[in-house]
Amino acid sequence: MRRILLTYILLFVLGLLAVQAQQPFNTLDNRDRYGNQVDPSTQPDSLDTGTDVQSIPPKLYMWQLSETLGNRTIVPADTLALNFQNTNLVGGMTGEYNFLGNLGSPRLSRIFFNRQDDEPTLFMAPYSSFFVRPDQVFFTNSNVPYTNLTYYKAGNKINGEERFKSYFSVNVNKRLAFGFNFDYLYGRGYYANQSTSHFNAGLFGSYIGERYQIQAVYNNFFMKMNENGGIANDGYITRPDTMAEGKKEYSSTTIPVKMEQTSNRNKDFYVYLTQRYRLGFKRRVLKEEAQNNSVQQRFSPAAPTTSIASSIAPADSLATDSLATDSLPANNLAMGDNLSLDSLNSNHALPEDTNFVEEFVPVTSFIHTFKIERARHKYQSVSTPDENAYYNKQGVSRDSTTAFSVKNVFGIALLEGFNRYAKAGLTGYISHKFSRYDLMNADSMTVDRFTEQEIYVGGELAKRQGKTLHYSIDGEVGIMDKAMGQFRVNGNMDLNFRLWKDTVNLIIRGFVKNTLPSFYMRHYHSNLHVWDNDNMEKEFRTRVEGELNIDRWGTNLRAGVENVKNYTYLNQKAVPEQNSGNIQILSATLKQNFRAGIFHLDNEVTWQKSSNETVLPLPQISVYSNLYLLTKLAKKVLTVQLGADVRYFTKYNAPAYTPSIQQFHLQPENDQVEIGGYPIVNVYANLHLKRTRLFAMYSHVNQGMGTRNSFLVPHYPINPNLLRIGVSWNFYD
Repeated sequence: MRRILLTYILLFVLGLLAVQAQQPFNTLDNRDRYGNQVDPSTQPDSLDTGTDVQSIPPKLYMWQLSETLGNRTIVPADTLALNFQNTNLVGGMTGEYNFLGNLGSPRLSRIFFNRQDDEPTLFMAPYSSFFVRPDQVFFTNSNVPYTNLTYYKAGNKINGEERFKSYFSVNVNKRLAFGFNFDYLYGRGYYANQSTSHFNAGLFGSYIGERYQIQAVYNNFFMKMNENGGIANDGYITRPDTMAEGKKEYSSTTIPVKMEQTSNRNKDFYVYLTQRYRLGFKRRVLKEEAQNNSVQQRFSPAAPTTSIASSIAPADSLATDSLATDSLPANNLAMGDNLSLDSLNSNHALPEDTNFVEEFVPVTSFIHTFKIERARHKYQSVSTPDENAYYNKQGVSRDSTTAFSVKNVFGIALLEGFNRYAKAGLTGYISHKFSRYDLMNADSMTVDRFTEQEIYVGGELAKRQGKTLHYSIDGEVGIMDKAMGQFRVNGNMDLNFRLWKDTVNLIIRGFVKNTLPSFYMRHYHSNLHVWDNDNMEKEFRTRVEGELNIDRWGTNLRAGVENVKNYTYLNQKAVPEQNSGNIQILSATLKQNFRAGIFHLDNEVTWQKSSNETVLPLPQISVYSNLYLLTKLAKKVLTVQLGADVRYFTKYNAPAYTPSIQQFHLQPENDQVEIGGYPIVNVYANLHLKRTRLFAMYSHVNQGMGTRNSFLVPHYPINPNLLRIGVSWNFYD
């Protein structure tokens, strides 16, 4: 019944949008062709006059923040037209993650260069498909209220998955905006005792003034996950005809699992705030010059240069405003004819009959960033007695730990471009972080409390303006307490030059780090795991990476090398250990897209090699390929993408998963299993009509074919073939 109702709703929505596409103005509900409310006083007295009343089209831009200094980075609006069907897959857009099969389950990237640090805690890191860090939050500034509603569903109501997301942002005036986000998922699980239930709600706000700017976000996460320890015998998947002498057929829900009455809970909330006050002067310039000054060349140290305007405009036909300088790094500002002076941050103009405006030129910024966070982890299990338990040998575990931290950063920035001699910007800062950790005591009733203080001084030198060369160098060094002896240095440079009729982007990036392993790799107390590693050495890591992007050819090539000394990992017993030697990782990724008329073939191939496969196992080859046709129908307002994609990686001893610490680790010596060598194929239809995106996907269509080795984590098979649907609708009113 629910499927039938949802189908009718989708058809009704499509009908309404098709009618709206035919009508420039709807006089019955006082809305224009974009769906915006229209003042009734502006309507003509007679519908037969032929007068066409037009309202101001919606304009918006989105940005994200760097967590340390709060620099703004312009990002495309969430109106992705292509490959929308992949946006809710735990395996990622290109299937690079290993995960336990169910929606919202822990995951780990197979691509080493894409792995992130264990922040905020070791237990939250595997939930990167759901947990949103402060530097991943989207802020919006728009001339009309903006709302996005997204719904995903897979499978049936007994074992299937559902997720609902909402995002809302509204401007009080040209400078002040606020909004909220809501995200809820429920994965019932196609294998026993594997359900997940995650909830996130947050608030955000921003004030982008000429001199004073502030942006703040509050996020609260509550994540529940039942644990089954994997299936009891892989043969139920790989050789079902040999189980029970071939006399019984097994569905995924009837396959025996290793654990029951076991669960993990994670609660996390944080408040992040960044503010700055800018000093400068005003100068009288020509309007054209002011417009040129307000738009900076895009500088992208982390991704190939692509016009943001081109990625936003086709999606919802929205004009993109240019933005004020200073806090907007040029790595995400785009040059384009459709960029104009920001109507939401306009300069103080003289009377319109002149050709001059007064332009504010920032020279110095005073920066303050604040973050407070509390993360709590709980593990509960009722199982058979365990002689290896530390606190309760009767088989009952009620483990918990809490991490609390407060961090402040104070900085001063001398800004780039306030005169012809200021060819680069210079920033200096000092940061202080207080952390407190509560662990179980040996009596399992009281807590052991650890506190740490970290003080760093750091700086940044960056050139982000101009068309040809951009660079940034930033680093920090610890000067007190736990930070003593730790340092980080990052460098990025990009060179843009013409090649025939295209612009080629050459990007070089790298870092040098000397850091302590995270707290929970040094200390943890629970019923089944106890360690205190005060003698751990600092990890020394160096990486150099280059990237070449030729947009006209659809080519992106990235290659790099990293050396790690004192690599810290979880060994075969899921206990932290360090490798005292050096481990080298070589990696190269080629993205190559082909097109012939309406037919497209997008490919991504990654090769990587670890010099120590025992300590750091990696698949040598990972492949993603997407074959589809792309065309426009219904007077070119309906975009249709029909195709199939495949994910594949070569066999390797993939990390195992231990529920009691919710972490991936090396496989036990007595249980070595190779994962990989098995393609995962999905077929899909993806539609985009004006502001509505929807898809239908049949995932894992090749279930039961070939080797049947459908595992991404040892003993955790991926879900069987499922019908997945999703819809996303943007509102501008």
